[in-house]
Amino acid sequence: MKKDIAIVAGGDSSEYIISINSANQIAKVLDKDKFNVYTVIVKGTEWVVNSENFCDLIVNKDDFSFSLNNQKTNFDCAMIIIHGTPGEDGKMQGYFDTLKIPYTSANTLASAITFNKNFSKNYLKHFNIPIAKSVSIKKGDIVNADQIIEITGLPCFVKPNCGGSSFGITKVKEKEKLFEAIEEAYKEDTEVIIEEFLEGKELTCGLLKTKKEILIFPPTEIISKNEFFDYEAKYTEGMADEITPAQISDELTKEVQNLSSQIYDIFNLNGIVRIDYIYSKNKLFFMEVNTVPGMSLASLVPKQIEAAGLNMKDVLTLVIEDSMERIQFDPNK
Repeated sequence: MKKDIAIVAGGDSSEYIISINSANQIAKVLDKDKFNVYTVIVKGTEWVVNSENFCDLIVNKDDFSFSLNNQKTNFDCAMIIIHGTPGEDGKMQGYFDTLKIPYTSANTLASAITFNKNFSKNYLKHFNIPIAKSVSIKKGDIVNADQIIEITGLPCFVKPNCGGSSFGITKVKEKEKLFEAIEEAYKEDTEVIIEEFLEGKELTCGLLKTKKEILIFPPTEIISKNEFFDYEAKYTEGMADEITPAQISDELTKEVQNLSSQIYDIFNLNGIVRIDYIYSKNKLFFMEVNTVPGMSLASLVPKQIEAAGLNMKDVLTLVIEDSMERIQFDPNK
């Protein structure tokens, strides 16, 4: 019997459209012989479900279901593809935990920690993983530019502490531009991280661990034609070279893959994850974990899966089946 799968997309961050694009691609790829595929669009408190046969039916948030022609459908699994809040920060995971519905991403705690750049970096320091020097500030804090630059140096990056797709990120070269960059980051989050600039290779590695298989994909090297890998470079064709597999030594490739595997285990992650690095001063510096990476045609992980000689449909089937096997709830509780 086919399982009813909800691709949960949209969300409340600037990454809404990216999430919708990812969901559309996944809906095309999922194995229709095994799954009935629906897309649930989340925007604030308005949740609607779409399929090949209907559009914009209201989702009952009490039990995550919908009704059509007096027939109720309860979803067997949620494939979370919301980038940013509430899909990547643990909120959606907590909702599904409460309803005892399996989902395909990291659990509530792991999602909350990894979504917060400052928390995740401070946590990894205890495992001797190289981290860029940084300063964290909150909205309302008194900002001393000289003290910050003494730690980070110039140039430096100003980023929203919780956010993705390079929204609100500025490369600051002059002290006088620091406050302007902080205000730009505050448009995305109430906490900002200011980080030293590391000259080097930008590398990223996707991976998936299940009970059946461990899949660590070939890393990608990103060479932006802008100052850094900003939103334009990520999503405008020709604005960045994304080389998969990365043209790096076998030793460095293994180092990226091994460190990615280690970080996956440290945070107790699940589902497909992508981990970003800067290779500088002969070290791999951890940058961030993406627990809900982009899955559109323009995204990095699908290209890594292809480079690994794997089929996207098979990988997504593995993710869904593993999540339903991993998250089994006692119906009597």
